[in-house]
Amino acid sequence: MGVVAEIERKLTRERCRQDDDGMPDLRTSTMTHVVWAPPEWMGRARRVLDGLDERHPARTIFLVPVPGRRGRIESEASVRTFDVGGGRDVLSEVIELRLYGDAARHPASLVLPLLISDLPAFCRWRGRPDWGSQELGELVGVVDRLVVDSSEWKGLPSAYTGLAELFDRVAVSDIAWRRTRPWRVALADEWPGIRRLRRLSVEGPRADALLLAGWLRSRLRREVTLSRRDAEQVGRVLVDGEAVTPPASPHASGSDLLSAELDVLARDPVFEAAVRATTA
Repeated sequence: MGVVAEIERKLTRERCRQDDDGMPDLRTSTMTHVVWAPPEWMGRARRVLDGLDERHPARTIFLVPVPGRRGRIESEASVRTFDVGGGRDVLSEVIELRLYGDAARHPASLVLPLLISDLPAFCRWRGRPDWGSQELGELVGVVDRLVVDSSEWKGLPSAYTGLAELFDRVAVSDIAWRRTRPWRVALADEWPGIRRLRRLSVEGPRADALLLAGWLRSRLRREVTLSRRDAEQVGRVLVDGEAVTPPASPHASGSDLLSAELDVLARDPVFEAAVRATTA
């Protein structure tokens, strides 16, 4: 508990420093936001957090596993200030824990005492999880929702099997699924003709294409053949060779996509069925 006590002392000092300007502050947190981010993911994880701004004032806990022989923990804590108008600020807390060696194997012992009581806890897992790992198992046991982005993974579609095994343990979100929402709406607008669909062609990321095909298979309850041309974003979808009218909504940023997931607590049975259908 020494690490946790030191973090609390650092946060207290930061809050006192913020109060020195004489302006009223709102120390309002809506959640605990845990981020499992190996070192190679930290730059992107920080940029996403910067883009959330004041939309989700939270206690954010970065867990950074660092390979090494000797187990040790290094901690940093800071307070971010966001102007909400009227001379008032909202304060959010950011904690970074670098977990060296074996210290990374027991994240729950650090996260549990840092969770904000009676508020939801989310875990954003960067990269592909090791499905049988102790680290994943412990975090799934202490948070309300696990948020992944399957476009960050290798080994699709077989990797979706491991994801599906978590559905009865924790509510799960996939940012790749969130990205496909405008195209799912556009495809639904093709009803009733789309019920005869046999072949789906997608120009876009592998994860997005697989989830679109899985969604159609689960909804239509039959096989749908998928062909794909690689692209950074879904830009074109064809149904049996006929182009679907592109959605009008612009492509969302990583921060916008995560923000949408942080507003959701319940399980999504449609998403879960689509994931299972990707490997059926």
